[in-house]
Amino acid sequence: MNKRYVSIWFPHLVTDQMAIRQKELDGIAYALVTHERNKQIIIGVSYQAKKLGLKPNMPLADARIILPSLQAFKYQPLRQQKLLKMLAEWFIRYSPNIALAPPDGLFLEVSGCTHLWKGEKPYLQEISSRLKKAGYHFKIAMADTLGTAWAITHYGENQIVKSGEHLQALLPLPTKALRLEENILQRLAKLGFHTIDSFIHIASSTLRRRFGEEINLRIGQALGHQPEAFETISEPHPYQERLHCLEPIQTAKGIEIAIQTLLENLCILLQKDDVGFRNATLKCYRLDGELQQISIGTNQASIHIQHLFKLFELKIKQIEPDLGIELFIMEATKVEALPKQQEALWQIQAQSNLSEVSELLDRISIKAGKNAIRRYLPQEHHWPEHSIKAVTDPQQLPETEWQTHKLRPTVLLNQPEPIQVSAPIPDYPPMNFTYKGQLHRITKADGPERIEREWWLNEGKHRDYYYVEDEKGQRYWLFRLGHYHSKIAAQWFIHGFFA
Repeated sequence: MNKRYVSIWFPHLVTDQMAIRQKELDGIAYALVTHERNKQIIIGVSYQAKKLGLKPNMPLADARIILPSLQAFKYQPLRQQKLLKMLAEWFIRYSPNIALAPPDGLFLEVSGCTHLWKGEKPYLQEISSRLKKAGYHFKIAMADTLGTAWAITHYGENQIVKSGEHLQALLPLPTKALRLEENILQRLAKLGFHTIDSFIHIASSTLRRRFGEEINLRIGQALGHQPEAFETISEPHPYQERLHCLEPIQTAKGIEIAIQTLLENLCILLQKDDVGFRNATLKCYRLDGELQQISIGTNQASIHIQHLFKLFELKIKQIEPDLGIELFIMEATKVEALPKQQEALWQIQAQSNLSEVSELLDRISIKAGKNAIRRYLPQEHHWPEHSIKAVTDPQQLPETEWQTHKLRPTVLLNQPEPIQVSAPIPDYPPMNFTYKGQLHRITKADGPERIEREWWLNEGKHRDYYYVEDEKGQRYWLFRLGHYHSKIAAQWFIHGFFA
């Protein structure tokens, strides 16, 4: 099957958008200008200004002779690029493959898409209707090649070039329709070649000798004999499902049905490759052009549809359908190999404890946040606050067998906190200490355990740790920083709490 492409040209892209956003500009003549060689030159004009004879590259002073009331606005190139990219993202509801055709056009690769609108003509009618309603002036065409679609959009009349008839469609068009550089166009004009049919049948060797290689390249691309790059605004995701809605979806129940349908299709696709969801995103394209999206994550690869649906269900309230959602897209943005217990698509039997725990953690994470639940693995450091690291994956294994056989507190403070201590000297445990304004009288103590500072990380004093218990039976981990000095008060800190 031949590929089919749609070209859309917005001759008044920025000025149209200005009129859409500023209603007072609707129906009046205005222009976008820039400074060139101490002159103000028109870069773009509104539709009304064009009807009055104004056009790009005209000096603003000359334009105001024709139309004294002409309003002028500063041209912003980045604004045009941003707007074109925004439109490209909006068009993803009509095709997953969209490419920019700067400065004011788009290409859509629509093979396999038009049947959803019952044919090519209704497909283009739907796009045209939406763009007109939005307030844009445009031209649109469909053909077998990018070159032919672009040529018809800019210089032709027919909207649809039937498959295999691109040569006949090109023949009456001007030479500009081949996207040739200006110096080639001038040489063609000098020889009397003003339309494509006047030279397209000349031998390629003769054209190359007189006009260079570009002319043969452009002819070949327009006729489909030469490939042409089609750089999509985003690479199609390998695990993606789309669901077009016959009627806009406005209810939570409708969104739930869409999610269930997409999950079923995607899980079948993932199962074929023995992988499962780790992260997934649901994109909802509304009638007004706004994009709503929600994302979920799992602690282990999963194709358990009921579990994945529950994760999405917890976030459905974040979706605002407004006038309705016309397209749903779900992507498995991160996948991993399935655990052995998930080889079946529908999990009817009880899973292992790990799977049950992972699914529980998934549901808690949706409510509390992705990084709210952590476990700790050892690291090769003597310094207590450096000896562990937090991870969110319940299946992640330690990278080292490093461990200490010394007693450690159940709760370790991220940073030791200073306390006031009364202690005999030089190496006796403290008799009492004050922490956060509360006095603790110590009844039992053990220590010291000396932990030297890791010189390869930073310099400083060692720590002498003590395990102490107060009169209420509560136990703490305290330390004195450095050696005792008779003339300098010792610095004491609390670093942890025992259960």
